[in-house]
Amino acid sequence: MAVRVPLLLPDETLLWPVDAPPPTAVTGPAVDSYGRAINYLRISLTDACNLRCVYCMPEDMRFQPRSALLTDEEILTIARAAAELGTTKIRLTGGEPTIRPGLVELVRALARIPGIRELAMTTNGLLLAELAEPLAQAGLKRLNVSIDTLDPEKFRRITRWGDLCRVWDGIAAAEAAGLNPLKLNVVVVRGFNEDEVVPLARLSIERPWHIRFIELMPLGSVAEFQQGAVVPSHETRARIEAELGPLMPVPGHDLRDPARPYRLAGARGQIGFIDTITDPFCAGCNRYRLTADGKLRLCLLRDREVDLLTPLRNGCTFEELKALMRLAIWNKPWGHGLPEGDVPRARVMSQIGG
Repeated sequence: MAVRVPLLLPDETLLWPVDAPPPTAVTGPAVDSYGRAINYLRISLTDACNLRCVYCMPEDMRFQPRSALLTDEEILTIARAAAELGTTKIRLTGGEPTIRPGLVELVRALARIPGIRELAMTTNGLLLAELAEPLAQAGLKRLNVSIDTLDPEKFRRITRWGDLCRVWDGIAAAEAAGLNPLKLNVVVVRGFNEDEVVPLARLSIERPWHIRFIELMPLGSVAEFQQGAVVPSHETRARIEAELGPLMPVPGHDLRDPARPYRLAGARGQIGFIDTITDPFCAGCNRYRLTADGKLRLCLLRDREVDLLTPLRNGCTFEELKALMRLAIWNKPWGHGLPEGDVPRARVMSQIGG
């Protein structure tokens, strides 16, 4: 008997789309219809942020009321269901996850879920100086820090009011807390920071950091600006090699990791390129996303989502939640539609979690 998947479209209308075949198994790790094991869940803890990066959201961005967001217990329920479906890694995102009240205790509870082997977080670093050590003690294992320039004035312009010194203090605190290897995420934006990639890459020579250069992804109300500001990774790589010498591939790369790793001669750290636009890595994608308002998003660059918040608040059982999540994962699309002009517009990046 065919089953149907409830999907939430950009107009927020709950629809029942075409019949979808059931998963090949009702037990064991969840897989999609292409045979990919989906074991990496990114959980957005809030759509709000304490910055307003020009490539991420409008300056006058309005955020959702707390009542519209998942509670800690709802997040933990979904995370437990994910673990029972074979998820082994969770990454906490936002908005900015460190501004969520009770973050340390939520991390502690997530780290205790059986089956979750790695708990990571992506942050802008502004509050890390105070939070890095408590988060590490609570069970956080990995940390990515977003930093797009080493120039304090340019940093303020890109983020609209950010303080680069606070980010550096947070990075130092994260290293001291043992959250290694530390990964620094750099979104390369034409006209803003493409001339910054060489000094950022140079950080990997003396420090055991992973510097990851990310192609800008068009999303939501700022999609038109973003499409015109994309810097292809091959251009970024050419800039780096022209100044710092050849980049050598790092052997043993996990194809599920979107950052293709390289190393400069004699460097302690690595340099990675995330080519979402020019060289998609959809074949190895093993991730799915939970938005702060309880929607399961199976592809970052596809607008269709599955609503988990409504069933939870309407009293669905744990097994019903798992069944809904398993079926949603089965219907994960192969990849994004940017080459065909299908640009996701329902949300900006802060509303998804990256």
